[in-house]
Amino acid sequence: MTIIGMGYQNFIEILQARARQQPNDRIFVFLKDGETESAELTYFQLDRQARVIAAHLQSLNLAGERALLLYPSGLEFISAFLGCLYAGVIAVPAYPPRPNRSFQRIQSIVQDAQAIAILTNSTLYPSLASKLALLLPPQFQHWIATDTLTFDLASQWQKVSIQPETIALLQYTSGSTNTPKGIMVSHGNLIHNQQQIQQIFGHDHQSIVVGWLPLFHDMGLIGNVLQPLYLGSQAILMSPIDFLQKPLRWLKAISHYQAHTSGGPNFAYDLCLSKISLEQREHLDLRSWRVAFNGAEPIRAETLQRFRDYFLPCGLSRVALTPCYGMAEATLMITAKPQGTEPLFLSLDSQHLQQNQVKLDQATTSYRLVGVGQSHNYCQIVIVDPETCCTCAPDQVGEIWITGKSVAQGYWRNTRASRESFQAYLKDTGQGPFLRTGDLGFLYKGELWITGRLKEIIIIRGANYYPQDLEILAQQNHPALRLNGGAAFAVEKNGIEQLVLVQEIERSYLNNPPVEEIATVVRQAIASEYDLHLQTLVLIKPASLPKTSSGKIKRVACRADFLQQRLPILAQWELSQGELETAFLATDIRPQGNFSQADIAGWLQIRLAVYLHLSPDKIDIEQSFDYYGMDSVQVVSAMEDLSAWLGENFDATLFWQYPSIAALSEHLASQKISRQTHS
Repeated sequence: MTIIGMGYQNFIEILQARARQQPNDRIFVFLKDGETESAELTYFQLDRQARVIAAHLQSLNLAGERALLLYPSGLEFISAFLGCLYAGVIAVPAYPPRPNRSFQRIQSIVQDAQAIAILTNSTLYPSLASKLALLLPPQFQHWIATDTLTFDLASQWQKVSIQPETIALLQYTSGSTNTPKGIMVSHGNLIHNQQQIQQIFGHDHQSIVVGWLPLFHDMGLIGNVLQPLYLGSQAILMSPIDFLQKPLRWLKAISHYQAHTSGGPNFAYDLCLSKISLEQREHLDLRSWRVAFNGAEPIRAETLQRFRDYFLPCGLSRVALTPCYGMAEATLMITAKPQGTEPLFLSLDSQHLQQNQVKLDQATTSYRLVGVGQSHNYCQIVIVDPETCCTCAPDQVGEIWITGKSVAQGYWRNTRASRESFQAYLKDTGQGPFLRTGDLGFLYKGELWITGRLKEIIIIRGANYYPQDLEILAQQNHPALRLNGGAAFAVEKNGIEQLVLVQEIERSYLNNPPVEEIATVVRQAIASEYDLHLQTLVLIKPASLPKTSSGKIKRVACRADFLQQRLPILAQWELSQGELETAFLATDIRPQGNFSQADIAGWLQIRLAVYLHLSPDKIDIEQSFDYYGMDSVQVVSAMEDLSAWLGENFDATLFWQYPSIAALSEHLASQKISRQTHS
């Protein structure tokens, strides 16, 4: 297959060539509400906007400096990102916090990156500047609203000298606030990974991409923005919130625009299965969808098979579903299932797997795995014993180490972490350096198989979270919780990764640990700060948490003890499904006349009880949604259900603008929504 971008050294050269060769072709289209075209960019327009922004950055002498990009979902982020590349400025993609959310993560990134500028638009600038005014470090200098810059600046842009090793962006892994790590991705890394994606996915200049993933995230930026630009094709984009609110919008866009490639984490496919009805399915045409990539979190065999079977009547190909594996430290893609082949599945003996041994087993109790494909010689993969750093035998599970031109340069201003992760050498052969991925797996039939995590990082809905951040936050919010006495980790429940916190309790609370009270404040804090939903809280005796002799928390061992029910539990709180079916069905009853505040509040009270697995009398309409630990998926699902019940479409952001049942119901009732719309 022809490598489309051969000869180009960076995206400045690529975009300028596209602007000359196909100036009026659309490269990006944004769908407002996930359905209506509201903005577009041609190759000419994108090149011009990039030059405008770059010229302004050059006038401020920012070459080589770091600039944070804070934009809402839309095309402005793309212009700003490319403007940074054009100016030789290191881009730092991020996302503005929602209303009433902490700015601590943004503050930490600015400080760690030593950013001296923030790029945003004129709509967000006033609120961002006011909230960040006292949080920005002394070196910070510039706020730039890029939509206020004039086109005449384009002619003032001066081409910069870019080498393959020149840093293009710092990709900060999601989740961490206390110790953020910015991955140094070079221009050469970007080009090499684009070549890999294009070849493995079978892309050409006609391969249309549809995407809803956040553009500041590596999969959204590298896959849904840079790959279409690299190909000279087109991308149709929508907001993640619009997808979460109505997953049908994603598949409708694929159907309407006849997309070749689109995808996301495993949870996105589960969401489609739970939200798209048989009637809605009848209007979809998915015959064009050749690459339905699935990555960024554990991939479930059951999800792939159910999704394939459910959408086969829409023309979805049996070979479209594409498990893949990647990470920001390797720019994006490491492996993927070859295009035109069906996913591979393996059943392994669970007991042998616990001992890091690979033994095939077809029993119903065996552990089912999905192959995540091959690297196609774009990188070298070895399976290594993480303790001895020697190569594993073929039937052994070990840590996945990789080397290749897509592997990033390391972590920004963090020599120790870079040395530990990016500069590993095999003890038995001396070969290296390798990137230690922190993932466990093995190679079989030419494919990579992922079995778990060596690192303690938590992956939920495709985002990374650092357990120490969650543990510290919990301990800061209730005096009963011992400092350095907690372990956060994820476990799979009902096919979904769920957050568990095991926590030692202070001796003064031993006789009557207030588990419900603690769970309430911890859930609220974690949801507010990290948009995560706590599933289980386990309180244990003081000094009983598994630790090393030096006092380091053994989170992997704690997770194993939790699963094997070996923890010295004092009290445990867990979300459980209550007997709410009758109340849930009652929320669909629509009395005559206008909707009152009481009607809407009552509906919300019962629906939230269902989402949170609580009794309705436990839902206080005056409390904030954050108080109940609602995450973004639950919020937008509730808003979509509410819109359907009221018979009108409402933006999911209303949940954050009116952050309690009382406030939201009062606002909606004031709109004088009539039940006659349902007649």
